[in-house]
Amino acid sequence: MQDEDFKFSGQSLTLPKAMQRTKRLLRIVLGFTLLVIGVPMLVLPGPGWLTIGFGLVILAAEFIWARRLLNRLKEHAIKLGRSVS
Repeated sequence: MQDEDFKFSGQSLTLPKAMQRTKRLLRIVLGFTLLVIGVPMLVLPGPGWLTIGFGLVILAAEFIWARRLLNRLKEHAIKLGRSVS
């Protein structure tokens, strides 16, 4: 069962295509917005890497390139954590 499906008295109701597209568009806009905000935070005060990570998490639900980049960042973070300790 997809998250777009609902059970109502034994019947399955699907969200309209327009609602699905709107949700997808909002996820994409939010993800790219977090990426754009996170990049200047790398040199300015603020949690830049954390913001970029959240943006990639959101975009990874829609794009394979974001999922791959997120996995690479996870691997580098694990390596960095091992080298520090």
